[in-house]
Amino acid sequence: MIDAPLLLYNSLTRSLEPFTPVHPGEARVYSCGPTVYNYQHIGNMRAYVFADTLGRVLACKGYKLTHVINITDVGHLTSDADAGEDKMERMAATQGKSAWDIAKFYQADFEADLARLNVRKPAHPRATDYVEAMIDWAKSIEARHCYQLDGGLYFDTATVPDYGRLARANTDAGESRIDPVPGKRNPVDFAIWRTTPPGETRQMEWDSPWGRGAPGWHLECSVMSKELLGHPFDIHTGGIDHREVHHPCEIAQNQAHGACAHSGARIWMHNNFLIDRRGKMSKSAGDFLRLQTLVDRGFHPLSYRLMCLQAHYRSELEFTWDNLAAAFTRLKRLVMAAQKLGDARAGASRDAPSPGTVALGYLTRFDEAVSDDLNTAGALPVLEEMLADKRIEAEIKADLLVTMDAALGLELTTLTRADLRVRPTSGTLTEAEINASLADRKAARAAKDFAMSDRIRDDLIAAGVEVMDGDPLGWDWRPTL
Repeated sequence: MIDAPLLLYNSLTRSLEPFTPVHPGEARVYSCGPTVYNYQHIGNMRAYVFADTLGRVLACKGYKLTHVINITDVGHLTSDADAGEDKMERMAATQGKSAWDIAKFYQADFEADLARLNVRKPAHPRATDYVEAMIDWAKSIEARHCYQLDGGLYFDTATVPDYGRLARANTDAGESRIDPVPGKRNPVDFAIWRTTPPGETRQMEWDSPWGRGAPGWHLECSVMSKELLGHPFDIHTGGIDHREVHHPCEIAQNQAHGACAHSGARIWMHNNFLIDRRGKMSKSAGDFLRLQTLVDRGFHPLSYRLMCLQAHYRSELEFTWDNLAAAFTRLKRLVMAAQKLGDARAGASRDAPSPGTVALGYLTRFDEAVSDDLNTAGALPVLEEMLADKRIEAEIKADLLVTMDAALGLELTTLTRADLRVRPTSGTLTEAEINASLADRKAARAAKDFAMSDRIRDDLIAAGVEVMDGDPLGWDWRPTL
């Protein structure tokens, strides 16, 4: 790929900045991972498509990538506020299982969704494996930055400069989904360690100098990012909601531990919300869409990845079934164009001819787009134009496809038409049965037995299959959505 300067939007400085690695030739990225107490909704998964795209672009530019997505299996309360039940404990009680089993089940489901979205597998450390390191961290900052209340150890935000600078509002109300707690010195002070209330027992609790209990949610990311990437590291990503509470608290902890020398990461990046007509998608509302829901409706998971790539990561993205269907159609067109390259694609990595001026022009435009704060919405049309340009030799076109898709992650070099025929759960026929019925229908039409042709078509529709006569993409059938 042509190496245009990589510019990234830093939420901390509110500006585009050139990427300059802390360690030459390396890129170290930390992404706030899920709290594994429930299934992840597709709004959650947008964050990981964004983080994966960032990692892919960094890798395409030659950096040795280390990417960590932590697994929160302790400490996160039932809201982002600073009071309430631990999400893991609550779900364990609801389902009558251990908190450890809850974490194991939902982590596995999350990792399966990452694979279906072609998110390259990063490190997935679990918070519970770092509790002793969290206790050591809290002990090291306690004297200068913390105070103890009945509920545990709290961080005094007045002891670090510019607390909340990352968030949009720097007032008492600005970061304040943090709930009032009697005795807190400042409204935005937050828990470092939570002691188990007298008479209660948690499934996940540990001994500490402040009493038996569990770490606060914010502490894990400070500790795990330092342990795995070192401080400072290059880029910290997360959803835009983390910009208001979780990340300001994390930065404060990092400042305290590093004598206020740094915020932990050099660049902080945040993706915007996925919304539907009811507003931001949220598990707390009790009604959310999973990736499996899309698959059950007959959509290939990568159609959702493409839908995400069609919008800039810092823009709100509206989910509708029509928008998803349009992305699915676009994915089909890309797959068909890629398949037409045939054997040339297979040889692209071996002895492809040197690209000419036209091909290099497409590569330059593509690189400039993704280098401009991951402008995938601008990069996709460049890919489509390149695939349609008859001036470029097939071998060169195949080579460009490999290079561009390495950044987009749409699996265009391996997907087939058959892969994209995802049968909804309402479907009753196998693909072999569908193809046999279509063959019978074709024979009936050739024999001008249109009554039989119509009966076969109606039977297929009843079984969840739409026959696509005259489809401009040349598809014979698709699952009924």
